[in-house]
Order: sequence, then C-alpha cells, then structure tokens
Amino acid sequence: MINVRKIFGTTKTAPSIEWKNITSEDNLAEAIIASSEKPVFIFKHSTRCSISSMAKSRLEQSWNSEEMTNVSPYYLDLIAYRNISNLIEDTLGVMHASPQILILKDGKCSVDTSHMNISYDFVKEHTLSS
Repeated sequence: MINVRKIFGTTKTAPSIEWKNITSEDNLAEAIIASSEKPVFIFKHSTRCSISSMAKSRLEQSWNSEEMTNVSPYYLDLIAYRNISNLIEDTLGVMHASPQILILKDGKCSVDTSHMNISYDFVKEHTLSS
C-alpha cells in the first residue's frame, strides 16, 4: 500500500513544543514572573477557529526545541479560559486577538502578533535577540 502521507509530507508527529498551560490567574502570574529569567511566549488559541488551529499546527511543526531552550512556551485555550484572556489584556495592556502570540520579557509584553504573522521565525527573532 502506498503511504500518501509520507509522499506528501503530512505524516503527523507529536508536537515538539512543551506547552505550559495557563488555566488560572496564578499560571498567568507565573508566566509573567518567569519572563524576568528568560523570554516567555504565550500562544492564545481559539479551539473553534480554523485559522488558529492552522497557526498552532504550523508553529508546532516548525518548532526546534534544541534551538529554543531559552524560551518558555505557554498555551491559553481562549474558549475555556476567556476570563484569563481578558486578564492578559488588562494586565499587559495588549488588545485581544485570536490567534495571538505575546512575547514577554521582564514582566512586560515586548511584542505581539496575530493570525498569519504567527510563526516560528517570529518567536525566534523576538526571543533570541537581546
């Protein structure tokens, strides 16, 4: 039998990003505090949105764990924890979007992006640079 997934490069592998889930105000506070040690990125994901799913999939498929040891990745399910998303907007002063990535350094959001601008290269550029 021909393996179509292998031919077209669609073989699924486990995500290489070791996400830390944000499910509470304490988790958000932990992420903000952790950004004083090394950059943090928060991926805000809508589980009901195909664009969000595509952005998450692209990010996970291109992730290089060996290269990105200096960044802590956090994941927020916007549908289940909309109150935390609202708290992020209030606390960090970043207007809500979905999907969205926020890069935190020293307790503040240094840059954010959304939708099709979400990429491994974006995270790499804004976390590996000083």
